[in-house]
Amino acid sequence: MKRIFILLLLTISLNAVAQDFKQYFDDATLRIDYIFSGNAKHQAIAVDELYRLPHWFGKHERLSELPIEGNGQITVRDHRTQKVIYRNSFSTLFQEWLTYDEAKKPSSKSFENVFLVPYPKDSADVTVELRNNRREVTVSMTHLVAPRDILIRHMGERNVTPYETLQQAADPSRCIHIAYIAEGYTEAEMPVFIKDCRIAMEALFAHEPFKSMRQRFNIIAVKAPSAESGTSEPSKGIWKNTALHSHFDTFYSDRYLTTLHLKDLHNWLAGTPYEHIIVLVNTEKYGGGGILNSYNLSMAHNDYFKPVVVHEFGHSFAGLGDEYAYEKETINMYPTDVEPWEPNLTTLVDFHGKWENLINKKTPIPTPQPADLDKPNARRDKWKIGAYEPAGYAQHGVYRGFPDCRMRTNVHPEFCPVCTQALTRLIQFYTGE
Repeated sequence: MKRIFILLLLTISLNAVAQDFKQYFDDATLRIDYIFSGNAKHQAIAVDELYRLPHWFGKHERLSELPIEGNGQITVRDHRTQKVIYRNSFSTLFQEWLTYDEAKKPSSKSFENVFLVPYPKDSADVTVELRNNRREVTVSMTHLVAPRDILIRHMGERNVTPYETLQQAADPSRCIHIAYIAEGYTEAEMPVFIKDCRIAMEALFAHEPFKSMRQRFNIIAVKAPSAESGTSEPSKGIWKNTALHSHFDTFYSDRYLTTLHLKDLHNWLAGTPYEHIIVLVNTEKYGGGGILNSYNLSMAHNDYFKPVVVHEFGHSFAGLGDEYAYEKETINMYPTDVEPWEPNLTTLVDFHGKWENLINKKTPIPTPQPADLDKPNARRDKWKIGAYEPAGYAQHGVYRGFPDCRMRTNVHPEFCPVCTQALTRLIQFYTGE
């Protein structure tokens, strides 16, 4: 009788959630293109274009909840009642650029940004806000969306970019949708792209918790053709005509490989089942980048392809922070008197809710490095979960939870227990558990 009662409550709860989505949203996607502009002193947000795409491939439950804070948030409210009916978080290259010296000059720059939200049935107020590294809102903008506005362009209903389904989720209605997309592959090189996608996919599912939760992911490969093979390398004067116009030397960093053309990226993906994006770049040169709820971009033909594409997915999917620091350069991305929002970093200012549940009470905080760290014969089974320096690009004051991790080095074979816990919680959040 108790089991029947629990199942009845579960059924009622799931039906309520489904009804809540259907009450406010159609099975379609509202794509909103924004322009973020400004400099370190002043930022602005402007609406660029709105699109309606067929079907919605994001979350259907816990619509107003945020599993990760991010560097920015988008919130949808029912216009009549002002009830929050959807929220999501993100990070952007624009906000990263604001931390560089170039942004401290009087001149300004602009960046494209694209966000996907479920398509509202009735008029909705959409608020976009950006935050600094002290977790303070620096700029916010709200605009009204009238779903029957004749100037909302329909897209993805025809001329959809060809794609292959690499893996179908056990339950396509309660899963996480990932799209691999080709960059720098010509039409003739698409068989190579599909092979690279399968390598990247198997690399991801070789890691826990993805391995154990594999059937919760639906994965496609989108064949966006480029006129030229490869990618641009500005430092060498090489500029290629590619689908996404990606390039190395982002913010003058040699190995920082990104694309600033987010509208082109989403144009290629329109009409395909996607939410999280992994861009594979047809190059041997080492590089990549990952931006929360935007994209993961990685070179495909380097010896470190597999660890890098998994590492960058840790950034773009789960908002995991980098757990390394540069010996000769400190990037002050994390003020030591503010707790980072990233689930695998801490300044110990407000450690509650992170990974204190995994730490043995006898382990000292901060935690000394094991003597065999970075040695080939390291006894990883003897390592302890704690709070280790360095992390977050800083030699002191920012801590990671384990001696080594996929988010720290390319040679460590797995995500550490701290990152595994964060990833597990996120997958459960998105798939309704």
